[in-house]
Amino acid sequence: MSLRHAVLGLLAERPASGYDLMKLFETSLSHVWSATQSQVYGELGKLADSGLVEVAAEGPRGRKEYAITDPGRAELRHWLVETEPSRTRRSDSLLRVFFLGLLTPLEAQTYLLTEAERSARQLAGLKEAEAAIEWDDDPLSLHGRLALEYGKRLSAMHEEWARWAAEQLKAGR
Repeated sequence: MSLRHAVLGLLAERPASGYDLMKLFETSLSHVWSATQSQVYGELGKLADSGLVEVAAEGPRGRKEYAITDPGRAELRHWLVETEPSRTRRSDSLLRVFFLGLLTPLEAQTYLLTEAERSARQLAGLKEAEAAIEWDDDPLSLHGRLALEYGKRLSAMHEEWARWAAEQLKAGR
């Protein structure tokens, strides 16, 4: 996924300013795709330059509200339907598991238990976010809940696996 398509997807739901988009990233996409303020504003400029979004309204202090254009919707649809998602998975934390034999058994177990705790904190954060979000019946809320559930289940699975793996090392298996 690219930031370009994340911004187009959010604007397909409703026009928004860069500030509004940042809030949407923080409350709905942060566990799927994170972005900084400079990245979002930079991408809005690129999208506007390429005709995929347009300034729909201007407000005080230079506030601009952007709306997706027909070519922007076509690009988003093309990406959703015709472009194969990247399934490349690189995990620095899992790569380290391959080399835990280079550590003492206690160091290796500690690494795995630290991973379990990190996943537990991530799961707690996702549950906290879920409770704080004002869900609607709109498609963005529906699909946001689906993505959030994926994150919760993935975090829970990772925690369970890391605790299991630490036990395997402790038992010498």
